[in-house]
Amino acid sequence: MSFVPEFERLVRNKSPLLQGFEALLAPLSSRELEQLARRSQILTERNFGKTMRLFAPLYLSNECVNNCSYCGFSRDNPILRVTLDVDKVVREARHLAAEGFRHILLVAGEHPKFVSSGYLEECIRALKSFVPTIALEVGPMETEEYRRMVAAGAEGLVVYQETYQREAYAELHTAGPKRDFDWRLECPERAYAAGFRRIGIGALFGLAPWRQEALRLAAHLEFLYKHCWKAALTVSVPRLRPAAGGFTPPHQFEDKALVQTICALRVTFPQVGIVLSTREAAPLRDALLPLGITTVSAGSHTEPGGYSGQGADELHLTVRGRRVELEPEPARGDGCASRRSATEQFGIADTRSPAEFARLLRTRGFDPVWKDWDQTILDA
Repeated sequence: MSFVPEFERLVRNKSPLLQGFEALLAPLSSRELEQLARRSQILTERNFGKTMRLFAPLYLSNECVNNCSYCGFSRDNPILRVTLDVDKVVREARHLAAEGFRHILLVAGEHPKFVSSGYLEECIRALKSFVPTIALEVGPMETEEYRRMVAAGAEGLVVYQETYQREAYAELHTAGPKRDFDWRLECPERAYAAGFRRIGIGALFGLAPWRQEALRLAAHLEFLYKHCWKAALTVSVPRLRPAAGGFTPPHQFEDKALVQTICALRVTFPQVGIVLSTREAAPLRDALLPLGITTVSAGSHTEPGGYSGQGADELHLTVRGRRVELEPEPARGDGCASRRSATEQFGIADTRSPAEFARLLRTRGFDPVWKDWDQTILDA
């Protein structure tokens, strides 16, 4: 069964679960929000203990054929772009492995010329000997293409619908294959059919009214729990961050609303993994940790080569989708590498190193989990 024909029906004719979730999103007093947060904390500890799973995004390419108003990688933005070759991807991954990460999320813009299924398979195979958990956040694919990713060694897929509001989605995505709302909406089901063990969904909050967005996200999660129940599911509620293009979010999603949404998701879906990225500032991240979060990133970069400087010698500029070669940099007498780097997808807010963040987790009574999966579990 596809979620597409069910989507609007589920929101119009809400299940008892969704009715309960909607009630948790109603305006709350400070005392009521504190009570909800306490319920969320108790449920999180009951189902996950005092553990926190750590991961890092590794950006392969910021080339993209889509025009998405809110994204720094949007095709018409005049930014510095690069696609890392496989050897450079390995160097970036080894840098992350040296910092402790054993769970890496490979991220790329959507450009079939640069980021093909064959390229992704090569990257996965090159990393799997020292990265036991590899997930993808790339352009949507057919089920057969996903099967090749799983066979190569990937075990997770993350896909944000961006916004579940069809009208807003059409306005924000003005060119490229990403304009197809339904194709993206069905992506988690194709990933499940292909054999991914972990599937993550989410929405970019700020593109549409937050209560409507959260309700539709919950409807999608309820559907996946019923039809993709063999996979471990995660959900994320990222807020928009400054990026090339200067997009201003049309809707507010304030800290209180973020807290309420996370807690409502935890109370409604006690066993779902909830992801928190470095989009949020350090003080807020620290406060959110015990309220429902199970997975966090740390020390993140959102540009290709951001961890070890890979690809700086292959940068080029794009202007309205057309490649423009860069002028040579002035000679430097200090022997230092190029000052240039690829443009990031968005700015991060929590700049603490992985080691700093792991120490913080321990002082808060959490056990940082760098690795929780190995292929030998299935091979035994």
